Amino acid sequence: MLIATKLAQMIVPQSKPCSASVHLVKGGQSTQVFIPNGSRLYTISQDVEQRLASLMRKKDEEGLQNELIRLGLDAPAYITNEPLQSPPLHALSLAIAQKCNMGCSYCYADQGDFGGPTKNMSLETSFKAIDLLLKDCPESGKAQLTFLGGEPLINRTGIRAAVAYAATAAKQKNIQVSYSITTNGTLVTESDAVFFEEHGFSVTVSLDGIGKDHDLNRPMKGGQGSYDKIIKNIQPLLSLQHKMQVSARVTVTPENTGLPAVLDEFIRMGFHGVGFSPLLRSSNGQNEMNREQLSALLENMIACGLNFERNVLAGKRYPFLNMVNALKEISRGTHRPYPCGAGAGYLGVSADEELFACHRFVNEEVGKMGDLNNGIQPDLQNNWLASRHVNTQEPCSRCWARYLCGGGCHHEVIEKGRTACDYIRSWLYYTIQANERLSRLKPNWNN
Repeated sequence: MLIATKLAQMIVPQSKPCSASVHLVKGGQSTQVFIPNGSRLYTISQDVEQRLASLMRKKDEEGLQNELIRLGLDAPAYITNEPLQSPPLHALSLAIAQKCNMGCSYCYADQGDFGGPTKNMSLETSFKAIDLLLKDCPESGKAQLTFLGGEPLINRTGIRAAVAYAATAAKQKNIQVSYSITTNGTLVTESDAVFFEEHGFSVTVSLDGIGKDHDLNRPMKGGQGSYDKIIKNIQPLLSLQHKMQVSARVTVTPENTGLPAVLDEFIRMGFHGVGFSPLLRSSNGQNEMNREQLSALLENMIACGLNFERNVLAGKRYPFLNMVNALKEISRGTHRPYPCGAGAGYLGVSADEELFACHRFVNEEVGKMGDLNNGIQPDLQNNWLASRHVNTQEPCSRCWARYLCGGGCHHEVIEKGRTACDYIRSWLYYTIQANERLSRLKPNWNN
């Protein structure tokens, strides 16, 4: 951890925004210039670095643009200020069970019921949702259907019926439907594992650490721990996965920031991937990560990243999803005006047949997008997309990382503001450094 701590202390000030149009990333044997327009990276000489650094210190944006032109690195805008307009739907999540058997301390869904009476989604509602998803999907196209809650396996019958209906309907248009589910793991059976494997599900299990660390924030409704029960129940998932892929999602709170040991343990268990997500917004305001705690999180994330680098260089698989996903986006030059597909190609459906920007907005008026009987309301959707475009957000429009980040989770930002910018930028800065090191030391590592 000592190396990770020192690296974090160096990275945080280096990742601070100095210009909206360029950023210098130091590390390894050379300095790279990152150009937000197109998320492009170039290795530069010391002379070029000094010229760019001087212009950045002077906040001379015109001079920076002229220097990019001189270097042949200018390009037409990859992302304009124009928001998306009525994008085609390609993914839905169904709140198949608006109820839960656990009493998690921070649940965004208010203990699973989204602030209303507990209920299961009816078959009629799930079938209507699937019809909406497939209606405008082209022949031989692709669609994604996700089951969420609450705890979705409380409505196991509804899940299986919905999958059967979707598979039959999709076959008529030769549409490929992918399925996913996020579960707390307490109700998983061997029969579920067989079903998920048969249909190639992506299964995400919520696990917030090892043993008591997990139990602290994810107890059962009666207060007893859930960790041992979950680990026992998910063994068929881990042993059967082939078409199915099983990942662990760890919500990080101030009580469980010791991430390297958690990552190693869950990889040892056989999870296909392990990812961490800081708690930035909870329904009751408890256990949200503050600036100091996010600094500790960054050190732990970098420690996990350094372990990833060592394993990759040794030719070993090390499925640290935060690192894998960041490196993929950096390598592809991912650039986007939104953080995710919420309110665009992806919507959430409530048990009451209402459409929302995503699963986290169920029963929240700010994220409402229409309903299953009348479809998506273009004015609601397009106003949302215009207001959430990263170029309209502050301080995003002045940040070098804006098109990698996309502005942060809509739900968290609307509720709490941008409390994690330093953490996100610093993490991206580190992964850009790591990408350069890995590419130099193992040129074909990402193939």
